[in-house]
Amino acid sequence: MKPEILSNYLARIGCTGPLAVGAESLRGLHRAHLMVVPFENLDIARKCEIVCAEDKILEKIVGQRRGGFCYEMNGAFAALLRALGFEVTLLSARVPREDGGNGPEFDHLTLRVDLNEPWLADVGFGDSFLDPLRLEVGREQAQDGRSFRIVDEDGSLHVERMEAGGQWKREYSFSLVARRLEDFSAMCHYHQTSAESPFTRKSVCTRATADGRITLADRKLIVTRAGQRSERVLSEEECGRVLREEFGVVL
Repeated sequence: MKPEILSNYLARIGCTGPLAVGAESLRGLHRAHLMVVPFENLDIARKCEIVCAEDKILEKIVGQRRGGFCYEMNGAFAALLRALGFEVTLLSARVPREDGGNGPEFDHLTLRVDLNEPWLADVGFGDSFLDPLRLEVGREQAQDGRSFRIVDEDGSLHVERMEAGGQWKREYSFSLVARRLEDFSAMCHYHQTSAESPFTRKSVCTRATADGRITLADRKLIVTRAGQRSERVLSEEECGRVLREEFGVVL
């Protein structure tokens, strides 16, 4: 990554000063990214092709100050971490389907970061963990009033989140096989073009906030603050204003 792109990327997410390679910096970068760079699929409805190429992804997220979906968000974040000296491995994950089965390989891109111990980092799954998870099987990991764990079943690792009723819900399954960004190209194309993809059915732009989350789903604005949720339908003009003022997105 060119030095000017690195400095602009860090400025975009509000991280300045020396950043030592370690768990504290990783947590800070991870949370800052989720608070600033929105998870969004707006280019799909606009028929703007998304490609799994690092330079294209960085130009969009850093140069155009946009967000993206998992291949873009975690692809860019991996490049940022590597430029800072972190050891990062791209991993393929499979997201559960509505029928209970798993999605295909390369359905989701997540990241392993190796420090003194391995971590799972993911800034591209929407409403999930804000801090990286220790890549340790069976350990319940609490953050911001929510609990997550990684379990090992049926030859795969699984990220699970505890629901309000005390039940564990699977977010995705993954393996530790190292992948390349281009390995995700076919599924990236599928999620932009298939009527079966959730990303062609609904436009979404969402980011974490200090006390919750703000989401624009099609024309519905959803705001959660301190556990209280509100919803309202916006006009087209209001949608453009919210994208600009709340997400920094200008299409």
